[in-house]
Amino acid sequence: MDNFDVLLDYLLVLAVAALLLAPALYGILRDRRIERELRLALVREVLVRAGGRRVVHPRTGTTLRGTSWR
Repeated sequence: MDNFDVLLDYLLVLAVAALLLAPALYGILRDRRIERELRLALVREVLVRAGGRRVVHPRTGTTLRGTSWR
């Protein structure tokens, strides 16, 4: 019986930790999605302003193709 109580205590602690961490993890994932969308919008704006010219990444010197730096 004593081992069962210890198991329940561990499960309770894990459940409380999950309830506390779940909103934070959801927020982190949501922020990453928003940042990815903003980067994509910036890349599209650069492509539109370039008007078909070759666009080069300022730091790496690689050419921008499509919707991401390659």
